[in-house]
Amino acid sequence: MADTATRAMTLAGLGSAALLAGAFGFQYIGGMAPCQLCLWQRWPHAAAVLILGLALATGWRWLAWLGALAALATAGIGLFHAGVEQGWWEFVSSCTQGSISGLSGAELLDPSLATAPPVRCDAIPWSLMGISMAGWNAIASAGLALVWVFAAVRPR
Repeated sequence: MADTATRAMTLAGLGSAALLAGAFGFQYIGGMAPCQLCLWQRWPHAAAVLILGLALATGWRWLAWLGALAALATAGIGLFHAGVEQGWWEFVSSCTQGSISGLSGAELLDPSLATAPPVRCDAIPWSLMGISMAGWNAIASAGLALVWVFAAVRPR
């Protein structure tokens, strides 16, 4: 694998790892529980990190295309999520209005059980410069996809 391509793939894979670390930091340090769409955005980042590991272990440069696909997938989910947050389009009501699925009737009526309220997909718990976490994930992930593509098309 070419040295420049290796560096680009490493940058992109570590970028996904950093975005994952940030998401877990907001969850476990910042106390912001993720909604379903937030969780879906994490899986392609995890795939990108695994793709990086496989590419470094094997030297298979074509894996950069899979990394780009993973980054584009999470960018798409992030863009969709940002649209749900902004009210541009709707998502399933169990994510935008809360859900009690999985709770029995006895659990619903037991006041001693402390159940966390469901996390809504259309709520913006944090933003920077008017852009939510989902929006920033979409922007950063689109950039990472470009880095993956650069690694894939880089001349040998």
